[in-house]
Amino acid sequence: MRASDAERERVAEALREAVAEGRLTMEEFEERLEAAYKARTHGDLEPLVRDLPAPAGAVSLTKSAGAVAPAQQSWADRIGGPASGTVAVGVMGGFQRRGTWTVPRRFTAFTFWGGGELDLREARFEDGEIVIRCIAVMGGMQITVPPDLDVHVDGIGIMGGFDDKASGPGTPGSPRVRVTGFTFWGGVGVVRKATREERRRLREERREQRRLDREERRRPLE
Repeated sequence: MRASDAERERVAEALREAVAEGRLTMEEFEERLEAAYKARTHGDLEPLVRDLPAPAGAVSLTKSAGAVAPAQQSWADRIGGPASGTVAVGVMGGFQRRGTWTVPRRFTAFTFWGGGELDLREARFEDGEIVIRCIAVMGGMQITVPPDLDVHVDGIGIMGGFDDKASGPGTPGSPRVRVTGFTFWGGVGVVRKATREERRRLREERREQRRLDREERRRPLE
């Protein structure tokens, strides 16, 4: 099975925890961390944490590892469970769905002289096939999705429109989310964006990689 970015990061986090607890030397940590980011399959990742006791070694590549944030879980861990509600309405006002809410199989969002925000970056999904039906009359909505989600936008706009630039496939196992509906003097925008925590983690990874590169360059040739 091919490894995902989220699975590589789960292993990297376990390695950071292990070196902080003294279970790995810094040299072992650096070697395993480099191997984790280069891993392509589960078979490449599993040996890196196999000899680590809990909690550092309690990393599952198919199930959620402890209290892993939803945005870091595998897609299989984020699909299933009761929906948080099937309708959102904003009339001369607005609505917002963010955080760890569960998106239902069929979700309807309606605005009239108002606005709405749907953030799916940390959401769970009731099913692997999701339809979000947006109706915006003299109002608008923004839907924020993670970079690796399978998204298709095909709504109809009259003196308004649907922004479909975020349409595209996701990573293997991703739910398929279809955004459709109708706008009149309004608009629906769909954007791909990483969470703040994911951006912070990527910055840390880049800093760590630069540090490893500098040490490699300083290492005398054998």
